[in-house]
Amino acid sequence: MIFEPTAIPGAWLLRVERLADERGFFARVWCRREFADHGIEIDMVQASVSRNEQAGTLRGMHFAKPPAREGKLVRCMRGRIFDVLLDLRPPSPAYLKHIAVELDAEACDAVYVPPGVAHGFQTLVDDSDILYMMSDFYRPALSAGVRYDDPAFGIRWPLPVTRIAERDQAYADFHP
Repeated sequence: MIFEPTAIPGAWLLRVERLADERGFFARVWCRREFADHGIEIDMVQASVSRNEQAGTLRGMHFAKPPAREGKLVRCMRGRIFDVLLDLRPPSPAYLKHIAVELDAEACDAVYVPPGVAHGFQTLVDDSDILYMMSDFYRPALSAGVRYDDPAFGIRWPLPVTRIAERDQAYADFHP
């Protein structure tokens, strides 16, 4: 794996190193030792899949409140998404800033979202599947979010929103 740092401290873009031949390719997509070598000491304890049938579907911006320490490894397994990370950690030099990357099934790249950073995505094509690996168990009482279109963040989504959960559009304006 190739670890590329992002403008958000502790967040990484992970590119696969393909070993290709006439059959296709093989690539490592998770290695505890390689993550530790980059300062990410985590154990993944859960994995989930998100199926999204329509382009323009938006999920996010979600995070887990302390004392949760949920980091996420996010990969698009089918289709293509516009993936956004929003730093909500007040001591961070990137506080209230966001980054966006496109993830698609063909490239097999992923992003690592550290604890305290909100995450969301918009599907760019129909039938997109996203795999999440999490470093903490889901606890509904600690599940939180901020609104995807809150002017405090200035996130520009590439497509009109076609589908979104009620809770994702109902978060109040953010006030630090």
